[in-house]
Amino acid sequence: MECTVRWMGNDAGMSFVAESGSGHAVVMDGAPEAGGRNLGFRPMEMVLAGTGGCSAFDVVLILKKGRHAVSGCDVSLKAERAETDPKIFTSVHFHYRVKGRNLKPEAVARAIELSKDKYCSASIMIGKTAEITHDFEIIEEA
Repeated sequence: MECTVRWMGNDAGMSFVAESGSGHAVVMDGAPEAGGRNLGFRPMEMVLAGTGGCSAFDVVLILKKGRHAVSGCDVSLKAERAETDPKIFTSVHFHYRVKGRNLKPEAVARAIELSKDKYCSASIMIGKTAEITHDFEIIEEA
């Protein structure tokens, strides 16, 4: 895996463009009080978003492989950070909303646990410094 992060220069404040090895790009920026122009994700927001994407991907894949009728999945993450540098995540809570037909709570819980404990590299890595908690709700599709 490769990535290039390029500062956009003095005229851009603290804006950076990250380009992945797969050819996708995203803008990151800082808060105005840190010299940024608020034009994109903060770097730690990217870490949090990537962790949510990694886990949601796993949950959907696990449910699909189990032949469950999943039709939607979103996860809201709330993180707390240390107050001093390095301001690592100290806790992250995941709230999953899984939509489908006749989804069993046990199947959804198992998919989340498998993601948390075995498959999601990002959350397992963050779990080395942060307490990870989660809950979920099932939305029955009509």
